[in-house]
Order: sequence, then C-alpha cells, then structure tokens
Amino acid sequence: MILAATIVLGFLVFIHEGGHFVAARAFGVRVTEFMLGLPGPCIGVQRGETKFGVTAIPLGGYARVCGMEPGEMSPHLRSAMSSVYERGTAIMEDVAADCGITDDEAYEALEELVEWGTIAGPKKTDEYNVYRTPERKPTRMQEKRAARRGIVLQHGVEGEPRPLDDTQEFFMNEYRQQYRSLPFWKRTVILLAGPGINLLFAILAFVLIYSVLGFDYQNTQTGEITHVTVPPLRALEAGFMYIGMVVQAVVGLFNPQTAAETVANSTSVVGIAVMSKSAFEAGFTNSLMFTSMLSVSLGIMNLLPIPPLDGGRFVVEVYQRIRRKVISIRAMNYLSFAGVALFTLFFIVMMNQDIQRFIFGNWS
Repeated sequence: MILAATIVLGFLVFIHEGGHFVAARAFGVRVTEFMLGLPGPCIGVQRGETKFGVTAIPLGGYARVCGMEPGEMSPHLRSAMSSVYERGTAIMEDVAADCGITDDEAYEALEELVEWGTIAGPKKTDEYNVYRTPERKPTRMQEKRAARRGIVLQHGVEGEPRPLDDTQEFFMNEYRQQYRSLPFWKRTVILLAGPGINLLFAILAFVLIYSVLGFDYQNTQTGEITHVTVPPLRALEAGFMYIGMVVQAVVGLFNPQTAAETVANSTSVVGIAVMSKSAFEAGFTNSLMFTSMLSVSLGIMNLLPIPPLDGGRFVVEVYQRIRRKVISIRAMNYLSFAGVALFTLFFIVMMNQDIQRFIFGNWS
C-alpha cells in the first residue's frame, strides 16, 4: 500500500515539478536543483548548473527555480557578490565590512544571492556563515544558448577566488537568469506549467485508455460484457468532462452549502494509499486510470488562488502587475501561513475520516 502510493504520488509530483523545470529552462532561468523526493539529504550528479538526483525521502519532487524569492531585491546584491568573488570564500562579517553595511544587511543580500545560484551558501559543517563562489561547469549547449542571449557563463570550482572584470555586467548577466527578471507572461507560464503538465498527462492517459487499450462495457439488459474502444475525440471529451467534474468538486469546498459533502467524498493520503494498492492489483489499465484521475485533482488543486500553491503565486503576480507594487516578504509569509493552515485543516478532517474508513472497511 505504501509502495503503491509512493509510486503514484512520486510520479505525479515529479512530472508537475518537471513542468516548472522545462518552462524555466526554456526562458533561460537558472534551476540549481531538480530532485526526486522531498527536500533534504540527497545524492545526484551535476549537469551544467543543475544538480539532478534523489533525496532521502523519494516522495514527490521539486525544482529549485532561481529568483522566485518574494519582496524587493536587496540594494546590496552587487557589492556583496563582488566581495564573495574577490575572496572566493567569505564569512558574513567580512562581506559586511567590505560593503560598509550591517551584518543583517549583508546576511539578507548573501541569502538572496544563494537563492539566485550566484554564490554557494553555508554548509552544515561551517562554524560561521560562510559563503563561497559556486561550482560552475556549463555544458556546451548551455554555453551556446547563453551566447545567443549575450550571457557570459563562468567556469570554476567552488570556493575559488574569481575577481570580476566588470562587476555591473556580470551582475546583469546573473539577474537575467532569474525568474524575477522575466516579463509577466513568462513568469505566468512557469507557474502554470506544473498544473498544466498534470492535466496534459491526464488527457493523454484518457486517450490511451479509451482509444487504444479499450475498456469493458456491460450491457445493462443482457449483462453481456464487451471490450470496446472509442474515437480519440470521444476520449478527449471524456477527459475534459472529468476535469470539469473535479473543478466543480474543488469549488464546492469553498461553498458553505456543499463543503461538508465535498469533504466527505474526498480522501487524504491514507485513502490514496488504499486506492493505489487496489488499482495496482487490478492491472495496468486500472492503475493508469487511477493515476490520471489523481493527476487531474493535483493539477486543479494547485490552481487554487491560495499561496503557496501555484494558483496563489499567480494571483500574487496578477496583483503586482495591476498595482505595480511588489508584495512584501512579511505579507507573503502571512498569506502562505493562512493557506497552509487551511489545507492542514482539510488534511486532518480527511485523514480522520479515512482512518475510520480503513478501520471499518467502509471504502466507497
């Protein structure tokens, strides 16, 4: 049961993050990590500026797209970057002294540069907050792509001093590889690429199941079971109809008149584990159908306008576009906390009812 749920959820979250990764790289945005599993200890290989690998908890996945940190940019990024590159390895206090700023201002700038992938952050073995120049081994394809965009990619090992000939030009090259440097429509594509991949996978799965693999149809009058296939357009119609049903169900969560019924008909990770096991035991077609249905739910839920979901970040982008004002880190933290609290409540309620279903064997 646990293995089945891990495979299904891991695969769906992995392709979801893969959508973000592909869209970001297509627009020239740096992605420092693409991992199978939850953030934590990992093993992997460095390919260009991205580390690909597996974490200690191989459930889901994540893509670390650079420049997605909320709030205004620190005004000390360029000077802090120059300090670290001049030294190769620098503690926070040295950078503060080099730049003539406070330790807190230096820390803020350095952590933002770490998010950018411009420098490497402190390690667990460091006694102090030590920052280093990053390891850079761009691939030939990355170098060609960078050349077309006028970006200069550096080579070097971690912690090696690399004095900058033109600090301003290098800083702008780094900035152009950040999510925050993109126009609104490109940021929107990156945000919605994850849910989009989930929905695309589900649609393709519906076509494969209904038009290629086929399904069993029982005649209600004679009881005769026939294995049939339908044209691809009919399969697409069935896929979009199911997506519409899921949208209606998700919207029902926020309608006081239907919320209780919707929650009662929903399930948590416990229920997903039980149903994953049943689907796998029923064969490939059934497991593919269950995975595609779950993919739709994952995609639609991520489109909800609640931070920190993709839909919530999209609403923030729209708000910033209209108001021409960047939402502060504090405001984003409050919004994210409220969103997490709401989904934690749903999770607790659904898990409680799933445990009761599991104990009494009342799965529907």
